[in-house]
Amino acid sequence: MKYIDEFQDPALARRLLDDIHATVTRPWALMEVCGGQTHTIIRHGIDQLLPKQLELIHGPGCPVCVTPLEVIDKALEIASRPEVIFCSFGDMLRVPGTGRDLFQVRSEGGDVRVVYSPLDALKIAQQNPQHQVVFFGIGFETTAPPNAMTVYQAKRLGIPNFSLLVSHVRVPPAIEAIMQSPSCRVQGFLAAGHVCSVMGTREYPELAARHRVPIVVTGFEPLDILEGVRRAVRQLERGEHTVENAYARAVRPEGNSAALAMLEDVFEVTDRAWRGIGVIPDSGWRLSSRYREYDAEYRFSVTGINTREPAECRSGEVLQGLLKPHECEAFGGLCTPRTPLGATMVSSEGACAAYYLYRRLETPPAGKAGKAGKAEPAVPAAPAEPAATAVPLEASPVA
Repeated sequence: MKYIDEFQDPALARRLLDDIHATVTRPWALMEVCGGQTHTIIRHGIDQLLPKQLELIHGPGCPVCVTPLEVIDKALEIASRPEVIFCSFGDMLRVPGTGRDLFQVRSEGGDVRVVYSPLDALKIAQQNPQHQVVFFGIGFETTAPPNAMTVYQAKRLGIPNFSLLVSHVRVPPAIEAIMQSPSCRVQGFLAAGHVCSVMGTREYPELAARHRVPIVVTGFEPLDILEGVRRAVRQLERGEHTVENAYARAVRPEGNSAALAMLEDVFEVTDRAWRGIGVIPDSGWRLSSRYREYDAEYRFSVTGINTREPAECRSGEVLQGLLKPHECEAFGGLCTPRTPLGATMVSSEGACAAYYLYRRLETPPAGKAGKAGKAEPAVPAAPAEPAATAVPLEASPVA
């Protein structure tokens, strides 16, 4: 298949790896800012094939994972109302809120439906005028345009019983927040290609220059990742810090003009809370005043939400790149895809889910003790869930 098989070629991967090994002369730390990139890295064992001096740090690139607990709890409260049909993509149903998730709401009688497009939810609203239909709009710049288009269509068609629960976040402010953190070790970034296919690359040069870090836009196949790493390492070794587009087959510097126009019309930039990280200024969107009547938070006046994160969950540290998933004491024991403590174990793009699926047999859970103190024996992983091991590039069944 074009643009799939070509970017999983083991011989080309070996050549890229040889170039990276020949280039690296000192320790460097790069962060990928996309959960899809993280899963490619872990599935194919790319991080294990790179030079030992080169570390890949997993950033807050999973849209489900960074959706704040308060918004999850608001979704649960709205979905519990008898007059509401609550629509969402499937990966949000298992995300734990304070004490329950959307699956539990559905088991208790709530009308919670999985859809494959926000336009599906709009169609449900047309077919059920006696109900309020809410679509859970989450994600980065990639999913914001279709959600904006759906709200635009609802207003144009005069569909009054549709609304959007918005939790959209923006990547560049998150990179800014990461670089300003006192604990930051990141020296370069692999930027998400799908985000840049919408937004272009215009926001990145200032970030690269101000923080003196290379930013390389990459795709999501193994060779995409390796090429991004190669370009970032070359910049670091030369003392350079520019923006490079290694995903030119999908990304133009100016982005997608139609999508950008829709975003500007329907949304406005606002401060957003990121789960496990906190509030990042100007890092999200909300519906603009022209479309405020389609804002589910405004329509349902959801207030008085008291959130509570599980004390054992350290997904916030994972999202900030301060902790690898298997270093969490709950990993593989208290926290599994069937019994998740945090969203990073639930989402198909979550780092914890990637490690559980591909590395669980290689990286046993940490002890129960925290950062300090003697570790106690780990809780054994549930044997009922089969684990997969990493698939190196040379042995990939699809290469």
